[in-house]
Amino acid sequence: MEREVLDAQREQWQESFREMPEMFGSEASPPARKAAELFKREGKTTILELGCGQGRDTLWFARNGFKVSALDYSAQGLEAIDAQARELKLSRLIVSHMHDVRTPLPFSDETFDACYSHMLFCMALTTGELDFLTGEIRRVLKPGGLNVYTVRHTGDPHYQKGIHRGEDMYEVGGFIVHFFSREKVQILSKGFTIVSIQEFEEGGLPRKLFRVTLRKKMNQSISLV
Repeated sequence: MEREVLDAQREQWQESFREMPEMFGSEASPPARKAAELFKREGKTTILELGCGQGRDTLWFARNGFKVSALDYSAQGLEAIDAQARELKLSRLIVSHMHDVRTPLPFSDETFDACYSHMLFCMALTTGELDFLTGEIRRVLKPGGLNVYTVRHTGDPHYQKGIHRGEDMYEVGGFIVHFFSREKVQILSKGFTIVSIQEFEEGGLPRKLFRVTLRKKMNQSISLV
């Protein structure tokens, strides 16, 4: 595992956000829309969003009345979110935090009703780091809380293309992607019940992804982490 190569992804994202202020567009992603529907049905109101990027999904959640704590390790993206939140008068519903998810989440136990992340889990994170992150998400979720995340899977056209960076990680166009199998989803679900693993497509390639919905088990104590 080339640690310095994985660490360099932070600057790669920073530079991309600087050059492309709307790298992923301004419209909310389809997974965010579906997650919002689920959260509303279940009465979830406090959301932790990991890897929020430039905020297209963050702003969608806030527009729909959710209180969002948005984390990313790119200052560039967080500055864009804060500016848009002020412009749209949504600042009371959005709190941004610069944070590296390889370190403990800066929140108390059982703080949030739900956690959402769109393709954060398939960034340049090792399986060990993802296991740690899953434990941290479990810690900060309330019992019965939901964790909804999306990842590119091993049926994606880019899987095993480009430069191999260890495990199921491959670098294409300067970006490292960690591709998931269903088995990996199972491995990273400790302390959760798997509600669903749904396949969908996104973008022009198209990218092939899983939308994973997990529920924190009611009897999970915080001492597991």
